Amino acid sequence: MSETNDAGQAAAPQVKMSVLAQFVRDMSFENVLAQKGLNGSEMQPDVQVQVSLDARKRGAEHQYEVINKFRVTSKNKATGDTLFLMELEYGGIFHVEGVPDDQMHPFLLIECPRLLFPFIRRIISDVTRDGGFPALNIDTVDYLALYRQELARRAQAQQPVQ
Repeated sequence: MSETNDAGQAAAPQVKMSVLAQFVRDMSFENVLAQKGLNGSEMQPDVQVQVSLDARKRGAEHQYEVINKFRVTSKNKATGDTLFLMELEYGGIFHVEGVPDDQMHPFLLIECPRLLFPFIRRIISDVTRDGGFPALNIDTVDYLALYRQELARRAQAQQPVQ
């Protein structure tokens, strides 16, 4: 029996999502500046942030794991020398119901990472500060744009070479 609204049309299924767990899967921070024994007083940092995502279905019904992978590199603008390198894989386990199959992939790679991002930002800020640098508060990631870029990259990769 399907639900109907006042206009007699079938109602869309109600989307239900909850975060079951969040965790650091892998993390590393390398303070190259300190290892080389350099003084950071004359540094002009150039910070690059690379983001990638991974999602998979888990064994339990309606459960998915989403992993955010961040690679943060800071280099001295003047010399190009690396100041620090941080890599973080931060995951979430989500219970998701009511999302149509054709919309599940974008849902997992856009909406789920959005919920995890504030925690990722805090970890990166804390680790860079604790690693001897000013706290790095990275800009908000536009996961929709990231998803669209990945779709375009895949479409281009599938085109025959001429």
